[in-house]
Amino acid sequence: MYKIAVMGDYDSIYGFATLGLSICPVKTREEARDKLRQLAGGEYGIIYITEAMAAELKEEIDEYREKTLPAIIQIPGVSGNTGAGVEGVKKTVEQAVGSDILFGGVSE
Repeated sequence: MYKIAVMGDYDSIYGFATLGLSICPVKTREEARDKLRQLAGGEYGIIYITEAMAAELKEEIDEYREKTLPAIIQIPGVSGNTGAGVEGVKKTVEQAVGSDILFGGVSE
């Protein structure tokens, strides 16, 4: 069975520990990059990452975009919601079903 991890600044992710998820607080881009590679290479099937941290790891996250596992999903942090997480899920669903999930239109 795969595990679920949450990466980002401590203030944004500490609450996820109460749900039984593995929390991985990171402070720097380098620390986050190394932790992402460690989690992705291990037994984690889902990695939630704060939008702010994902913005710093765009290239690294793109390496995993075409792979089945792990699913890397952006979530808002304490600094607020940038909309990047929703946009990423929207694009993924559009690719899978060929339709815009928010407006019901067919994507080209």
